Amino acid sequence: MNAPASSHLVGSGVSRREAVQRVVTLMGGLTLIGGERLLTATVAPGALDQALTQGVGSFNAADVALLDEIADTILPATATPGAKAAKTGAFMAVMVTDAYSDANQQIFRTGMMAVETACQAATKGSFMQATPAQRVALLEALDREQKTYTEERTSPARTRFPATPLAEEDAPPHYFRLMKELTLLGYFTSEIGYTQALRYRESPGRFDPDVPLAPGQKSWAPHG
Repeated sequence: MNAPASSHLVGSGVSRREAVQRVVTLMGGLTLIGGERLLTATVAPGALDQALTQGVGSFNAADVALLDEIADTILPATATPGAKAAKTGAFMAVMVTDAYSDANQQIFRTGMMAVETACQAATKGSFMQATPAQRVALLEALDREQKTYTEERTSPARTRFPATPLAEEDAPPHYFRLMKELTLLGYFTSEIGYTQALRYRESPGRFDPDVPLAPGQKSWAPHG
């Protein structure tokens, strides 16, 4: 896939490298899994819609639907549309297929089964059947688990001073970290995430080095 889709990065004034750096910041400065492939893997026109209806790679349409619900639980609709509206589940499946190593693809796919297993244990039903509150509780627990896992397997020097925000980790990543990273990347490279979740002004524009924000006001999205 080599042509970017209109819903991701085109006309948004944001480069993929800038979007990756934004997600690095949101993840607390940790490196992103996928390395430089996250910068070169792009989404062909219509690829997200095709993934939603037909699947992509080893993901079928039901898998993509599950990823959409996981992403929308991480970034739900509020005053602005959530991750599902931005087709983030399809984006996740495309990026796993195109940008992840075989080992990390397997971790991600195994992780999807682990989410379902954990949900069955907690709610006696699948993630798709769970209530919003049950989904939030489950993913919050998985997020705590992945943070502990990552902290235990990442050296202090690498956590605080990574050589690059795109370096591959030596230790296998936790599957929920992969899901969370791709959710944030997919959402904030989408037109919805970039122009509605953050205030946006197209470049070029006037440079204001110190702009006050009113209480509750959205921060400005950076320029590409």
